Amino acid sequence: MNADVKQVDSFRFVPMMTKKLMQAWYPKEPVQEIPWTPLAKPLEECRIALISSAGLATTGGLPFDQQGERDKPWWGDPGFRRIPRDTQQVRSYHLHINTRYAEEDLNSVLPLHRLAELEAEGAIGAAAETHYSFMGYLPDAGEFLERTVPQIIASLRDERVDIVLLVPV
Repeated sequence: MNADVKQVDSFRFVPMMTKKLMQAWYPKEPVQEIPWTPLAKPLEECRIALISSAGLATTGGLPFDQQGERDKPWWGDPGFRRIPRDTQQVRSYHLHINTRYAEEDLNSVLPLHRLAELEAEGAIGAAAETHYSFMGYLPDAGEFLERTVPQIIASLRDERVDIVLLVPV
């Protein structure tokens, strides 16, 4: 890993003492190589979905559990939310990011409009009907990896998505 890469302070929004305790407790995950997978067909024939770690939910939909995280700062909601491609009302429920950017421009955390533009230009085959969001703060990712990820993968396969763009926040 490049030593010049800036590290993200995942604990910047918690009190200093809590931050020190969490940094000492929080496991350090090893950085692993991600295998390259070439496209099986041209980009202009591919269906693309977005997955954001901004903790997004449609307005009026089930929000992420922020109170549980306030009560237990070392816990993050391991669920996910479906975001329809034509949605107009989305809100970020995330205590570890500045949600103002998402409120000002949804495309900064879930670029639905940019994806629609690429579709209209013919640069991609289609934007998927459904996109996804999860809470990027998950100190214990066990349930997320064992339950949530397989559900998202099954939904992506059902919708015949060819490419997934992860939008980390």
